[in-house]
Amino acid sequence: MKNFNKIYSHALAILGFVVVSLIYFYPVLQGKKIFQSDIAQFTGMAKEQNDFRKETGEEPYWTNSAFGGMPTYQLGANYPHNYIKELDSIIRFLPRPADYLFLYFLGFFILLRVLKADVGKAFVGALAFGFSTYLIIILGVGHNAKAHAIAYMPIVVAGVIMVFQKRYIAGGLLTMAAAALEINANHFQMTFYLLILLLVIAIYFIAGIIKSKDFRHLGLSSVIFVTAGILAIGANATNLMATSEYAGYSTRSDSELTFEPDGTPKKSSNAMSYEYITEYSYGIAESLNLIAPRLFGGANNEKLSEDSHMVEYLQSQQIAEGQYISKQQAVEIAQGGMPTYWGDQPIVAAPAYIGAVVFFLFVLALFAEKRKIKYALLAGALLSLMLSWGKNFPLLTDLFINYFPLYNKFRAVSSIQVILELCVPALAIMGLYSFFIAEKEKQWDHLWKSAACSLGLIVLLFLCKSMFSFAGGSDAMYIENYGTEFINALKADRKDLYSADLLRSFVLILLAALALWLYTKQKMARNVAVVITGILMVSDLYFVDRRYVNADDFKNAREVDMPFEPTIADQQILQDKSHYRVFEVEGNMSSARASYFHKSIGGYHAAKPRKIQQLFDYQIARNNIGVLNMLNVKYVIQNTENGENIPTVNPDANGPAWFVSNIKPVGTADEEMKALNKLDTKKTAVINTNKFGRQFKNKTAFTVDTTATIKLEAYEPNYLKYVSDNKHDGLAVFSEVYYADGWKATIDGKPAGIIEANYVLRALKVPAGRHTIEFKFEPQVVKTGSTIALISTIGMLLLLGAGIYLERKKTASATVKQ
Repeated sequence: MKNFNKIYSHALAILGFVVVSLIYFYPVLQGKKIFQSDIAQFTGMAKEQNDFRKETGEEPYWTNSAFGGMPTYQLGANYPHNYIKELDSIIRFLPRPADYLFLYFLGFFILLRVLKADVGKAFVGALAFGFSTYLIIILGVGHNAKAHAIAYMPIVVAGVIMVFQKRYIAGGLLTMAAAALEINANHFQMTFYLLILLLVIAIYFIAGIIKSKDFRHLGLSSVIFVTAGILAIGANATNLMATSEYAGYSTRSDSELTFEPDGTPKKSSNAMSYEYITEYSYGIAESLNLIAPRLFGGANNEKLSEDSHMVEYLQSQQIAEGQYISKQQAVEIAQGGMPTYWGDQPIVAAPAYIGAVVFFLFVLALFAEKRKIKYALLAGALLSLMLSWGKNFPLLTDLFINYFPLYNKFRAVSSIQVILELCVPALAIMGLYSFFIAEKEKQWDHLWKSAACSLGLIVLLFLCKSMFSFAGGSDAMYIENYGTEFINALKADRKDLYSADLLRSFVLILLAALALWLYTKQKMARNVAVVITGILMVSDLYFVDRRYVNADDFKNAREVDMPFEPTIADQQILQDKSHYRVFEVEGNMSSARASYFHKSIGGYHAAKPRKIQQLFDYQIARNNIGVLNMLNVKYVIQNTENGENIPTVNPDANGPAWFVSNIKPVGTADEEMKALNKLDTKKTAVINTNKFGRQFKNKTAFTVDTTATIKLEAYEPNYLKYVSDNKHDGLAVFSEVYYADGWKATIDGKPAGIIEANYVLRALKVPAGRHTIEFKFEPQVVKTGSTIALISTIGMLLLLGAGIYLERKKTASATVKQ
């Protein structure tokens, strides 16, 4: 009966998570889908591979629709034997984005149960975690991989804690499975941040183990973690190996060039500059919006009420002689969103609010919680907070960038606050649990101290209001465009938001403290106090979240599945059935709109192909038409003054392939790039002879007569077939991106060595006569990785079976002894 009640209560909690997830994102029940800006871009990038997969049932692993050509490893490629991905799909059975919200709840519920919270407190704690504003807003903008990885973080932490608590079998299996799912989420920045937290937790536990001299426990735990880690990594081997391979070609790898586009020497060879890494850094004071959402204005596009100063200002504006903006028009404009955010970051879609009541209970944990693991979680939260300050706290940030492995490969350091957003709610529920089990005289002591600290901080912020300028980094631009009165109205509203949200947090904390106080006075039952506190905690976050992600963000499913409509320019270009590329000037290499319809040299990705980005920065942005020609850019889409798209035909595009008569030998990447400044790409190819010189033996000229031809006969994303006809031995250059790992070339079925030409393109030495040339993309990394994934998955299943058997045997033995 006891086991039945336990199973029943857990099943009820999980059902509750399903219901809450569907209620919050209720438009999914109407068949609608949330419009996520980043996912719209992803859809454009992945269009060619998805169409190919649908038509053939095969996986191309390469697309020519973005950046002139790139692997699809980070564009949703499907790999053989990726059974972890199938398991993840089963767990995330709800329609998106309700599936991620459900996963938030479930993962945190598991962690809280491991931390000894009862089912009721774990349930409301899980809701509080899932409704953290940052976790909701990333679903709104489409950071799905980030949300995915964050959702599995608590389960990994739970497994690690269980192992250190000597629950070896269950903890080891949970760690193994959760780590595999975490890696499968494919957001390595979030996983890296998780490892930082795990390191903090491990240091705490290992220090205690060494102090107690329990080296057997340390050794056994280490073996479990190593085994779990190896199998989790192995089960995701294909994606990890493919990502690692592509990383060397992406903008996340170090540059070979030693000069900037303007010709000045590079200050660092690091792929990302310090400024780029720390561009999104929290201001130190700004972090207080964790407890009062709009302390620093909220968002860059915050909706204002009808009694705001902005509405009053707008009503004073004349739109025609004797005609002013009406109250209704002013309200519509103000509620359409105003740039009230005045913190240190360039753009903020919503504040990273964890909840006023959550903060109060977190403070309560610092007084009431006796388990020393709270110090590990507190250390993780504080480290996360200080690292999120980035350039505003260079002492720590510079240390990590310069000396902590891989830390300099990630940008937007503010996002490391996800660790704080995990640790603080966990401590909050631990605090609530510890409060109720404490002795009566201790309860009041813990309560008044926590309330005094929390409410005192809010009062202090009220008193410090005059110390802030309420001026944002973009205010100068707004003054230039709209005038000083606009900014004055905006500042007045910023001040009102500051005061209003501090008052709001004060009232919420006071009510939560009052409920707990009434319990200590035996004027309220424990369950009632828990329910009231839980309602205050969750409803607080829920209503803040609704300001930023709500039913208005959902669209008809077709609009989401087909996020781009073809313009007249697109329709005109698509009438051309030949093989060519398109460059959309307006996208500026940061939009996948053109990739949705055409083979584009632009795109949208956090890790673009490095050389294509450099080609844009050093050549295309400086109007080097010769580079567009060699990329076979036949159409350039430009905007008119009226905002209409027009296609400009480039008659000089080189076509899919051509024979050159000369080689310009160079020895470095710098020389390759500079050689493109003034190069007749139809006649000359730039070759780095330090890499490919052996294939030429000092031969730098080829005979090309007017009858020589090379034509593209067949095209698929991962297969190209050409027919060449040349009376002489020649060097053919192809308007395809060079990628050393995976592309294989044959001439009449015999292997041929692919040469890198013109910094980014492929070239082949082609003998005289008529020949069939084929390029096939057959990445060895997929074959090898899939084999490792299969072996690792079998290993995981064997361990799972053995673990279940041993646990049942252990339970049966304990029952007999009783």
